[in-house]
Amino acid sequence: MALRSSQRRDDARTTIDSVVSDSDSVSVSDPDTPKEFSLQAVFIGLLIGCLLCFANLSFGLQTGWISMMSLQSALIGFLISRLLPIPLTAQEIIVVQTTAVATGVRGFFSALFIPILCKTMPLAAGFVGILPALTLLDEARDGSPPINLTWIAAIGWSCAVAFFGVFLSPPIRKQVIVKEQLAFPSGTATAQLIAVLHKMPPPNTTLRQRVGYVAVEEEDTDIQRTQDETDEYESVQSEGWYALASSFAASGALTLIAYFFPAIFSIPLFGSYLAQKWLWTFTPSLAYVGQGIIMGFPTTLSMSLGMLLGWAILSPLAKLSGWAPGPVGDMTDGARGWILWTSLAIMCADSLVSLLPVIAEYVAGLLPQRGQAVHAKEDDDIETEERLVPNSWVVGGVLVSVIVGTFLVWIVFGNDGIKPWATLLGFLLGGLLSILGVRALGETDINPVSGLGKISQLFFAWIQPGNIVANIIAGGVAEAGAQQAGDLMQDLKTGHLIHASPRAQFFGQLIGSAVSIFVTTTAYSLYNRAYVIPGPSFPAPTAYVWLSLARLLRDGQLPQNSTIFMIVFAALFALISAVKTYTARRELWYSQWIPSGVAFAIGFLNTPSFTIARLIGGIIDHVYRTRYAKNKSDIRLIVVASGFVLGEGVVSVISLVLKTSGVGPISCWGCTPGLCGGCSA
Repeated sequence: MALRSSQRRDDARTTIDSVVSDSDSVSVSDPDTPKEFSLQAVFIGLLIGCLLCFANLSFGLQTGWISMMSLQSALIGFLISRLLPIPLTAQEIIVVQTTAVATGVRGFFSALFIPILCKTMPLAAGFVGILPALTLLDEARDGSPPINLTWIAAIGWSCAVAFFGVFLSPPIRKQVIVKEQLAFPSGTATAQLIAVLHKMPPPNTTLRQRVGYVAVEEEDTDIQRTQDETDEYESVQSEGWYALASSFAASGALTLIAYFFPAIFSIPLFGSYLAQKWLWTFTPSLAYVGQGIIMGFPTTLSMSLGMLLGWAILSPLAKLSGWAPGPVGDMTDGARGWILWTSLAIMCADSLVSLLPVIAEYVAGLLPQRGQAVHAKEDDDIETEERLVPNSWVVGGVLVSVIVGTFLVWIVFGNDGIKPWATLLGFLLGGLLSILGVRALGETDINPVSGLGKISQLFFAWIQPGNIVANIIAGGVAEAGAQQAGDLMQDLKTGHLIHASPRAQFFGQLIGSAVSIFVTTTAYSLYNRAYVIPGPSFPAPTAYVWLSLARLLRDGQLPQNSTIFMIVFAALFALISAVKTYTARRELWYSQWIPSGVAFAIGFLNTPSFTIARLIGGIIDHVYRTRYAKNKSDIRLIVVASGFVLGEGVVSVISLVLKTSGVGPISCWGCTPGLCGGCSA
């Protein structure tokens, strides 16, 4: 299977080369060249990105899990563009998607352990992990008082880490997308969607269209679209807006009702005793269902298995054995804080094992004989120089972003928080880790940021021992570059398949990153002013992961009897990860059903209320795909899922305004004590 996969990539490259050799080069100024970078595309991308911004911040603070939403951004951008006098081209939709993802995801992935879809820029600003972790510091225990950044300080921190990965992406693109042609499944799926919507040849099978070709002749049987694909396009045109608007309205209405009657989102589905004593409630959020649809059944199944082990077995065991004497939901001495360590061990083992073959291949590629063989079959980028990002921009941008970023971190946190040389090392480590993260993402669709983040924390515990603040901040800087570069690479893969200009995407990424600094910081400030973070409404579970590991590296103390469980489950999931990696690389059909360690561990971090709704979404997706979908490119369910996610995300802004204005719930009747956001009951 691996040989056939390699052969398909070689065939694709041969097809492109034949087109280039048989066709005259098309100038960027050619009037027949499709528009790529336009103000309309950037504006629509920023609009969608701002909606995603509030949605992702809300979901990230609740569950520690965020979707990059690149496919959904492209879909919504396409639907909006149909309202314009001149609809956007496929290449402009790429700019819409790239700008939206840069704006809506860039600020929220810090400290998230995201096994899928993402793409999204992760640790860039750390608003769902690093910053909440700093607010949890205890001066007596950690040697530093809690750190609560002002709005302007948060702007400075965001500026420090927002652009490093953007400037890293062009040289990495040339290696992993152009030369090695790694798969990047989510980026490829987005390219497939755009091809369907614009009646283009399927990008993974018929790469006969090059930029500058306005249309493809229908008489060419090699690239003629199937009737199913044509029907899909017509369906999206006629039904897309209705499905999106309906699902958006339903999700938004339910979210608003739940704000005034919080018990709706805290249903004691398994009885009052399990709800109050063991936190087994159900949140019927349509947005969570939509996220489950987007994640897919295998991932949500892994999360649910983790939920069952963590909350139905290990949590009661720790509580009843006296290892976690506090309230079950307490992250300090309760069962939730106790199972966190097993979750951390699983994430690290899974991520590190999945990295081993990537490291081995990278090292092998550096050997003289292997390097010569690879070089012999490499071809230059088919893009013209004026469509690529100049090397001078890359070098200058990396240097400026590192120097300015180091200075800004020093200004924000001071010399006592982290030394400038440690921040500089964080950027350098992030550059190295980005290579590993991008390669893993390109081959498996999983960016192992959990393992990479823990590597960075271990490194800084060694070079700056005893300083918890420095450990968290420098580790976040390193992880930011690695995750950011990986997420951007999915966008660049989409653009490569649709033949969009890398320079146009680069501009979109820069604009989206710049806007996201202010949108994200303002959104977080508003949430932080209206709610307690971490708190019942926004528990920010990944904040505890960062802080707990930093404390362990400083003090060396683990909760009672947690060590043996960490060792056992780390070893078990190291083996499972090895098997999953082996089968996935050989494209064996059952690899997707082998549990994902990172997704499994996320089931520990979140209370059952978050996971159950996502499992429902995963089941809906599986049933639809296997029984009702018209073809593999059927995107009707994705349209509905996108509406669910955006509906709750947008209405969360309304809820935020109501909360800030002093408008509270109408009734707290039926609320489970401590589990209803907005109620003190």
